[in-house]
Amino acid sequence: MKSKSQIIKQALIVIGLMTGAILLIQFIPSALANGFISGQDNPGLISGATGGTGDFRELALRIVNYFLTFLGFLSVLMVIYGGIMYITAAGNEENAKKGKTIIMYAAIGIVIILLSFAIINTILGAASSTVSGGGAVQ
Repeated sequence: MKSKSQIIKQALIVIGLMTGAILLIQFIPSALANGFISGQDNPGLISGATGGTGDFRELALRIVNYFLTFLGFLSVLMVIYGGIMYITAAGNEENAKKGKTIIMYAAIGIVIILLSFAIINTILGAASSTVSGGGAVQ
């Protein structure tokens, strides 16, 4: 079992890495983002490869959203796995305890993923040129 100081240390590391990533993306100058596409490139191919966006922040937001969606899918699979393990324990306390633990950690993971999704979309969505609600900010 992990001590409280280890859990706090790990939580601070995760929060620090998330904050660092957000700040890195937030403070990349737009001149650098515009430098990715030169006059010799084919804008149609670039637009198709990036999902129709040429803005670096929108592209980063799209990549992060796909990654968080994948993690959410894995967390749901872990909840299902833990539930199956718990149900099929057949009186074996060790397997029942493992199933409960898997469900608990997967549920915590889902909450963290949802919070990350909300925070990232709020910060990067406000900084990008489009709003996730469908309207464009001019």
